Amino acid sequence: MNEKGNISINTENILPIIKKWLYSDKDIFLREVVSNAIDAITKHKKVVAIGEGEKPDKYRIDVKVHKKNKTITISDNGIGMTFDEVKQYINQIAFSGAIDFFEKYKDKTDAQDQIIGHFGLGFYSVFMVSELVEIQTKSYLKDEEAVYWKSDGASGYEMNEGTRQSHGTDIILHINSDKENKDLINVWKMREILEKYCKFLPIEIYLSEEGAKKDDKQEKEEEKPINNTSPLWLKDAKDCTDDEYKKFYREVFHDFKEPLFWIHLKMDYPVNLKGILYFPKLTNEYNTLEGQIQLYCNQVYVADNIKEVIPEFLLLLKGVIDCPDLPLNVSRSFLQNDGYSTKIAGHISKKVSDKLKQLYKNDTEQYYKYWDDINVFVKYGCLKEDKFYDKVKDSLVYKDIYDKYHTLDEFKKISEDKKQKDKIYYVSDKQKQAQYINMFKENDLNAVILDNILDSHFISFIESKNTGTSFIGIDSGIKEVLGEDTKDEGFDDVKKYFEEMLGSKNVTVEIKSLKTSDIPAVISANEYENRMKSMQTMYGVDIPSTDILVLNTQNSVVKKLMEITDEDKKKDVAMYIYQLAMLSAGKLEKEDMTDFLRRNNEMLNKSVD
Repeated sequence: MNEKGNISINTENILPIIKKWLYSDKDIFLREVVSNAIDAITKHKKVVAIGEGEKPDKYRIDVKVHKKNKTITISDNGIGMTFDEVKQYINQIAFSGAIDFFEKYKDKTDAQDQIIGHFGLGFYSVFMVSELVEIQTKSYLKDEEAVYWKSDGASGYEMNEGTRQSHGTDIILHINSDKENKDLINVWKMREILEKYCKFLPIEIYLSEEGAKKDDKQEKEEEKPINNTSPLWLKDAKDCTDDEYKKFYREVFHDFKEPLFWIHLKMDYPVNLKGILYFPKLTNEYNTLEGQIQLYCNQVYVADNIKEVIPEFLLLLKGVIDCPDLPLNVSRSFLQNDGYSTKIAGHISKKVSDKLKQLYKNDTEQYYKYWDDINVFVKYGCLKEDKFYDKVKDSLVYKDIYDKYHTLDEFKKISEDKKQKDKIYYVSDKQKQAQYINMFKENDLNAVILDNILDSHFISFIESKNTGTSFIGIDSGIKEVLGEDTKDEGFDDVKKYFEEMLGSKNVTVEIKSLKTSDIPAVISANEYENRMKSMQTMYGVDIPSTDILVLNTQNSVVKKLMEITDEDKKKDVAMYIYQLAMLSAGKLEKEDMTDFLRRNNEMLNKSVD
């Protein structure tokens, strides 16, 4: 039963190519070997089911690390292999799979086109980290002897009678001396890799360290599998409790903030798909919006956030999706044009929109409570996908300055009732625009809050989708809703005085009769410039804008300004009016702030002299 042979491929050429593609993901060797062990156990279950094999007390996979010997052993009690099967599956199929991989990717230079999850390479991946690989295997067939196989992956292989006593397979990896592989012979590293790739595999996996001394406590500790063989997504939604969903969320994403709500996915046609999507609390900052959608294939981890399968806007969420039929040993460019992947993305998007509509319809008050946390996600989805917008448009709500929520049509009706014409006024910064908000409230007017970084795009999007709808910033519309042009020519001198005084600044001066006499002046913005500035800020570009100083003819200080005979005092008062308006608008620059404080102190000192 002895045999030696040469591997009929030039591994000196193949291994560097494989290493190039998998350099940052060498750890996948363990996933490939453990996946093979799962297959072997699954096959044994089938032969037991038809009465051709004996069922063991327990199916299991063991991963043993021997730090001193620099070995990793992966064992299973699956179907095992005969001498002929080792020749077929190890000497021929495994290495021919490596050739196929090599031929497909040897001329590729674009790192973005690498294979999804690196499936298909299989057993040969162990040679990325091993200087020698040994196999001890025994078939479930009673008359078959155990088989031993070894190879360094380059010069050839050797086969003879093995020593294994029971059905199953041991794969012993002698880890090479490459610097980047030194951590592989540590238990903590093995645990990290197994928890990443094998956390939800259907057969229990046990990790242990050989050759290390154990204290009494360690000896008494009951061994526990490192994986959850029945992840929550395999259960029916009706059989899952809220506590189970929350516990699963914490375990998978290590996030101890509770998710807002979740969607349990289950689909058999036209694609096979299971999973759970969670809605975490989102911030308003676009650069922090990064979720995590883990993709699995038959409970084997593949990758995070694969945009070719999962709609981009859903990547703000967290969740797990298991697609048993997804073609993983293909390139990303293939998936982009693959009908199966498109169906998956479409189904997931539909389930999310259905959930949002259901929440809005059945529990509107709770939906309002969620809105502050989910509105960035919903708006991003609308901007990225027209179909998503069409499905959720009737459940898009807007929060107003009184902390009430309304749909677009509802708020339009409010605007009409308050004689705000056909315009919808919005707040883009509650702190900087506090003065304008107060003025609106004092005059029984209303505006919506649109203050996250996506809203400048979202406003234009909604206007394009709703003919006749016009959004105006509260600072741009203040003079329209609270003021009217004055015909009193007595204020022409005031206007001219401010224009001459502010000549070096990018300011336009206007005279209005505001509905309140308390405020001497306000800063009004140009809506077009505001929108351009918001969009440019998103890309780190700063563009100058023109401020409009609106002088209030109802204010007593403005009325009497030109009566001041002391020119220095007149200039101080006029500059104070301007700087106070800029400060209230949140636009006072640092150097002007220093001058404003100095002027304040001087006025205080004069008031007590």
